[in-house]
Amino acid sequence: MASTIQSVGVIGAGQMGSGIAHVCALAGYSVMLNDVSPDRIKAGMATINGNMTRQVGKQAITEDARKSALARIKPAEKYDGFADCDIVIETATEKEEVKRKIFSELCASLKPSAIVATNTSSISITRLASSTDRPERFIGIHFMNPVPLMELVELIRGIVTDDATFETSKAFVSKLGKTIAVSEDFPAFIVNRVLLPMINEAIYTLYEGVGNVEAIDTAMRLGAHHPMGPLALADFIGLDTCLSVMQVLHEGLADSKYRPCPLLVKYVEAGWLGRKTQRGFYDYRGEKPVPTR
Repeated sequence: MASTIQSVGVIGAGQMGSGIAHVCALAGYSVMLNDVSPDRIKAGMATINGNMTRQVGKQAITEDARKSALARIKPAEKYDGFADCDIVIETATEKEEVKRKIFSELCASLKPSAIVATNTSSISITRLASSTDRPERFIGIHFMNPVPLMELVELIRGIVTDDATFETSKAFVSKLGKTIAVSEDFPAFIVNRVLLPMINEAIYTLYEGVGNVEAIDTAMRLGAHHPMGPLALADFIGLDTCLSVMQVLHEGLADSKYRPCPLLVKYVEAGWLGRKTQRGFYDYRGEKPVPTR
């Protein structure tokens, strides 16, 4: 039987984690926010406050809603802060060994009925579930970035995920005001399986000299009506994340069409990861972004 969720734990206070905490608190859930250090939790709280303040400025929410939502978010410096949570959502880096380590350490602190969810954008839900003590209560809840603005959430069951977990998660996501797309547990699910090969192809187009950064992004913005060109989008996502997803697709489906472009690999090796490091396909260190090729 589906149960009702009242309190939510979030592991990771970065871009995704702070966004998930933000929408959960606004929807009336009490939220426990965790990260590897108190400073990171503080930074996550500051991001949430800034984003909510912007929403107040745009009249998307009221000042009262902002204050009461912020009051619902509390820091959890250790996993035992999640003892009363009905669901805990992990948003750590897109590396399987990191996620598995979190899940194996986390479960001891949770009540038996708690659901464990991952925000992975590409890794097998069934495999991740096997590192927990409750694979039947494990599910993929993949939010899009930036979480407060994006309407879609992908819901992915592992082989062992039971119906009650699926129904409870569906009700939870609906209460956040998001639209659900249900995906099977295949590498990269739906959105990234379509989106990342397109970005990778745009990088090949650059690598092979078909067009420069500006030409490629302008072509897709004005020729396909994409709100952002694929190379600017890659910088926004993070080139390391783009590479991780392409590697998961390439290894998981063993098809050469998913081979990561060598130029993407080179940028990641150089530490040019996009916006978060100030350089990727664009250089963000000046007044406005300048293409790097």
